[in-house]
Amino acid sequence: MTHMSKTLAALGLILSPTLAFAAVELDANGDGMITIEEMQAVYTDTTAEAFSEMDTNGDGALDDGEMQAAQESGLIKPISDG
Repeated sequence: MTHMSKTLAALGLILSPTLAFAAVELDANGDGMITIEEMQAVYTDTTAEAFSEMDTNGDGALDDGEMQAAQESGLIKPISDG
């Protein structure tokens, strides 16, 4: 992860506690990206088609921006702690 990526990730954690919580819950290997397998472990009804819609840059994983956009557009619901 580059310095800029780490800075943006830290800023995202500060600005979006719900999203930060979700990322911790989803990112099983701690690499800062969410794969379809990680997504489906929590959101079991996520299809490959839905994941592709969230993966706007087409790299096969969701970054913080893509997760936030998916959450804001209603494609995924925030993970609650209850």
